[in-house]
Amino acid sequence: MSGNGSGKPKFAMCWAASCGGCEIAVLNTHEKILDVDANFDVVFWPVAMDAKYKDVEAMPDGAITLTLFNGSIRNSENEEIAHLLRRKSQILVAFGSCACEGCIPGLANLSSSKELIETAFTGISTDNPQDLRPAYSWKAPEGELHIPKFYPVLKTLDQVVNVDYYMPGCPPESHQISAVIDLVIQVLHGQGELPPAGAVIGAGNSTVCDECQRTRNVKQIKKFMRIQDIQADPSLCLLEQGVLCNGPATRSGCTALCPSAGAACIGCYGPAEGVLDYGARLISAVASVIDSQDPDEIESILDGIPDPAGMFYRFNLAGSLLRSSKAAWKTNGNQ
Repeated sequence: MSGNGSGKPKFAMCWAASCGGCEIAVLNTHEKILDVDANFDVVFWPVAMDAKYKDVEAMPDGAITLTLFNGSIRNSENEEIAHLLRRKSQILVAFGSCACEGCIPGLANLSSSKELIETAFTGISTDNPQDLRPAYSWKAPEGELHIPKFYPVLKTLDQVVNVDYYMPGCPPESHQISAVIDLVIQVLHGQGELPPAGAVIGAGNSTVCDECQRTRNVKQIKKFMRIQDIQADPSLCLLEQGVLCNGPATRSGCTALCPSAGAACIGCYGPAEGVLDYGARLISAVASVIDSQDPDEIESILDGIPDPAGMFYRFNLAGSLLRSSKAAWKTNGNQ
């Protein structure tokens, strides 16, 4: 595991369709970032340095030792850079929930492209007096200009290119990033081994519930409520108190930060080990704790979940078995 030619191994990080929190999480490793600089030649990291796609294109294939790719694939530019960095990288890591699962941007897969664009360009917070819409090409005095093509469905990184490792989290916790950096550096110096290809790194192998210090008893729910509407017992499992907590289906590794702070787990570390579909596992967990056999009462209890799709697939829709609604596959909302 080394860079091509002389010098240090090469490192790259890319920001596709995401919020940028993963970039901040890397910087939040504090002095550990100096270890990256000491052991790698950073050749592509647009948020932190002046870098151009043409510089990457000029590199030999496989020249980059390690690439952390954060963000999902929403448009043609995202897809092109994903393919480019796949060719140039020995190891490509889907870094963060957007790359691994689609994350919050993936919820747009419930709507058509037309609906999304109309919302963005006609919303009450949008100043668009000429009622303009994006054009993918434009003839300007300098020549024809192009913007990336907006895809009808957002995809995860591994739905576009082969991925070597997955590092979940929205964003990944800094201590987990530090641990992965340490491992990679050990491997570079012949003092460690990488996990099998396709492995999840920087996370646990259990669920958030196993990390949570709250007391768990037999759960019997008669009503779902928002946490701000109750005086939650700080020592008791939130799900037992009627607060929908995603801990039973979510991979461990975050040290249960949200439940520890009095907030429900929202699932940002993705499916727990062995979970095929995150939403289905969470729905099963919720169904098992409802304290009723009466269909009408059960329906009434479930009505306490105001946004089932947003709750059960908040981070995972694009990477789930569902992936999207039928409307998202339509190129025109009227078709």
